[in-house]
Amino acid sequence: MARPSRESAYAILAENVCKRYGDAPALSGFGLRVPEGTVHGLLGHNGAGKTTAVRILSTLARLDEGRAEVAGFDVVRDSAQVRARIGLLGQHAAVDEVLSGRQNLVMFGRLYHLGKRAAGARADALLEQFGLTGTGSKQVKDYSGGMRRRLDLAASLILAPRVLFLDEPTTGLDPRSRNEVWAAVRSLVQDGTTVLLTTQYLDEADQLADRISVIASPGGAGGRLIAEGTPDELKSQIGGDRIDVTVRHSGDLAAAAGVLTRITGRDPDTDTENRRVGAPVQDRVAALSEIVRALGEAGVVAEDIALRRPTLDEVFLHLTGTDKTEKKEEVTV
Repeated sequence: MARPSRESAYAILAENVCKRYGDAPALSGFGLRVPEGTVHGLLGHNGAGKTTAVRILSTLARLDEGRAEVAGFDVVRDSAQVRARIGLLGQHAAVDEVLSGRQNLVMFGRLYHLGKRAAGARADALLEQFGLTGTGSKQVKDYSGGMRRRLDLAASLILAPRVLFLDEPTTGLDPRSRNEVWAAVRSLVQDGTTVLLTTQYLDEADQLADRISVIASPGGAGGRLIAEGTPDELKSQIGGDRIDVTVRHSGDLAAAAGVLTRITGRDPDTDTENRRVGAPVQDRVAALSEIVRALGEAGVVAEDIALRRPTLDEVFLHLTGTDKTEKKEEVTV
């Protein structure tokens, strides 16, 4: 029987991983280190290789170069050991809508070779854990989106995996349903599960991830790691606090932008549709006072002036230079 690597202190480890599909590079020198009991976000524009990375780490695809370990086992040499220790929640529902929630979980338990009694007990435990006990006998077709996704998540945990891969887990859900899934993920991590999360919703990564890796495909060279850190560390890369000024009259946008340029020393961002300009600032209190005074002297009427931290959306666009919503998510690379 294969034994876990002694050198790896990480639940997930990838070093110099490369993957090609024909002549198209999907990953080039990809690296990742995820400590146990944490949530690690994996962000990148469409086609950057997020899904490919998850498929390799979950043994669904084979890397061409480099090495990767999950739960201390090599994903190539010890793939069976890896599969016995992971759960995977993909972008599409895996449950049967005709069956009840409990019947689905029992079915998955039996597929994992649990005995009938053990599968039933595990199904009951998971229904309780995810707040679905009262709906266990209801057909899944009558579940709400959030309930269905929580059942999906429960199904991926039949064998209580040490590592859980979540690939776009809340796509298409309403805010309430997303919050239900987030609460379930936080509960799992508190119990010691390690989570690798890919998501299109950057606020989701901000809410859940302890650390975030951003990958991109510079020059079509395949996914490469271009930034890594906590959400706050990544935000600090484009400056600390920002100040946004919303003017009453769109004709004052140019004058407001001039004020921000002079005081902050930076070229401000301009949102013409919302009559807003914004720029990073160093000393937030001094900058705010000076900007308010300068706008008054310039005769610019401000409807709102706000100090805030950069968002992960702004960090993402700054790092990748792309719009994450332009294309559909990749399905093969």
